[in-house]
Amino acid sequence: MTVRSRDESLVVEPAGQARKTVGVIRVAAGLLVLAAMITQIADQAINDTFVPSEYFSYFTIQSSMMNIVVLVTGGVLAFRFRRDTELYTGVRSAITVFAVVTGVVYNVLLRGIPPEGYVGVQWPTEVEHVWIPLYILIDWLFATGRPRIGYRWLWVAVGFPIAWCIFTLIRGAATGWYPYPFIDPATGGWGSVIGYIVGLAGFIVGLAALAIAYSRRSWRQPDE
Repeated sequence: MTVRSRDESLVVEPAGQARKTVGVIRVAAGLLVLAAMITQIADQAINDTFVPSEYFSYFTIQSSMMNIVVLVTGGVLAFRFRRDTELYTGVRSAITVFAVVTGVVYNVLLRGIPPEGYVGVQWPTEVEHVWIPLYILIDWLFATGRPRIGYRWLWVAVGFPIAWCIFTLIRGAATGWYPYPFIDPATGGWGSVIGYIVGLAGFIVGLAALAIAYSRRSWRQPDE
């Protein structure tokens, strides 16, 4: 017998084989991100270039830490239940937006820029900026067991980038260090910084709206 909790998206019934496969892949992806971060930190520490206050200030690193939690949690849910909860799916929609933004910004604005200082091991960079964002997008589009979510979840996707941007600009003004050149006023002036921020904000809002709209399609997604 199928029993529903107050959250109608949670079906208390053993997951099918497709869901279990999704669970395995999600956990493996989360552990891959963890391995990439550990490798980066160890490599920089060994070469005496690890600065925690800078490393953990990157949007990519902060979103990667979220990816680990969301992917592993999603893997556990996929093992246990036929459908994800609305709460998890709302957070997952935001993580999907962050992943796409990370991949697009890196590959469009940052790839090819000559690095400053120690370069380090490169495979973690590709994992965090290319392969995991691509997987998270595919997971959102095709993984089974996703419930419909409301547009109130738009604020989850928008809220974190706003907070990160405010913190980064204040910290940069105080220290003179910015994690990315396109938000450093010394690179192109405040006009350029504001232009990039407005453009990325519009991109994030649009992506979040599309992700939510995709979850609300009229046909029912298979649970198996």
